[in-house]
Amino acid sequence: MTLSRGEARDLLTAHGLRPRRQLGQNFVVDPNTLRRIVRLAKVTPGDAVLEIGAGLGALTEALIEAGGRVRAVEVDPGLVEVLSGRPELSEAQIVLGDAQTADWDEVVPADEGPWTLVANLPYNVATPVVLRILEQAPQVERILVMVQLEVAERLAAGPGDEAYGAASVRVAYHATASVVGKVPPTVFLPQPSVDSGLVEIIRRPRPAVDPSLASEEEIFVLVKAAFGQRRKMLRRSLAGLLAPAAFEAAGVDPTQRPEELEVEAFGRLAAER
Repeated sequence: MTLSRGEARDLLTAHGLRPRRQLGQNFVVDPNTLRRIVRLAKVTPGDAVLEIGAGLGALTEALIEAGGRVRAVEVDPGLVEVLSGRPELSEAQIVLGDAQTADWDEVVPADEGPWTLVANLPYNVATPVVLRILEQAPQVERILVMVQLEVAERLAAGPGDEAYGAASVRVAYHATASVVGKVPPTVFLPQPSVDSGLVEIIRRPRPAVDPSLASEEEIFVLVKAAFGQRRKMLRRSLAGLLAPAAFEAAGVDPTQRPEELEVEAFGRLAAER
């Protein structure tokens, strides 16, 4: 189901390639980890599956074996050549593209979904890619991604958690999220210096804050300002954006700090601007 460490090295060598640090390329070479990802992603036969950062295709192959209709996006042209040349991946659609700029309506059309995103995301782009999917691709209803453990904790954090920040609030606006597993460096080629985490993100049927009360843009103006000065009380960090009376009207204590507020509270504040 997967390439061994030696087979992965041989495949790279045969194509004159090596893992590129600037693209965050760390390839999974452990079948148990792949089985675990597919199991946690709950992929069943016929499911429309988006994979980002397909690499050498080990996860792609596992998703095909689970019966998924896989569309695999890869930014590295050399790896697209590798993927296209592997007969085990003939059922997948391989797309050369950058997840940071892709038009998701073209890559994963809504009339072919709903879609599940399953991916081993490069550490350096994981957060912006997940947020972009949540904000621009509502047809992607479920996400199971492997990212740096610190990033996984941040994406899934709630008020009061040490990792809670602006990205956590942005995820919570669109979805519920939880860390569902930890992965050691030893399953990768090359081995990263940190642990990875598996995070499950399930899109809400509707945003956490009713858009008729406050728009996403209005809410995240406040979120960005508050977490930009997270050590300050809200009455100070939001002084230029909210009148003092807005806190009482929204039922928010102005002496709180941003890491104490759930997304709904930011929504109530935004509605009082």
